[in-house]
Amino acid sequence: MRVVHEPVDGDPRTIATEVAVADSILSKGIGLMGRSSIPEEYALVFEFGAPTTRSVHMVLVRTPIDVVWTENDEVQRVETLAAWTGHARGRGDRFIEMAPGAADAVEPGDRVVVEK
Repeated sequence: MRVVHEPVDGDPRTIATEVAVADSILSKGIGLMGRSSIPEEYALVFEFGAPTTRSVHMVLVRTPIDVVWTENDEVQRVETLAAWTGHARGRGDRFIEMAPGAADAVEPGDRVVVEK
């Protein structure tokens, strides 16, 4: 499994090769809590059945992260959240949490695809 960034103008590039899916209520609730670092190649994917506003908080997450919200693979929002205190909301049917800097070149309108 991998996460691929497909910019509107440019070549696709892999942004994560070590991908986990938060596929239960518990794993979605815990997310990256307790982590003091995230490997550069790691992503945690949160899948939802339908697009709506989704919140991400950084309570007990000890490292900054990049978050990408997508709807049908199209990027809606990209945010870098501060450790412990970060919070953001975005619309989507999926969001992806990654190491800080992993989504530096990702912009709304691009595509981010989770390949299985």
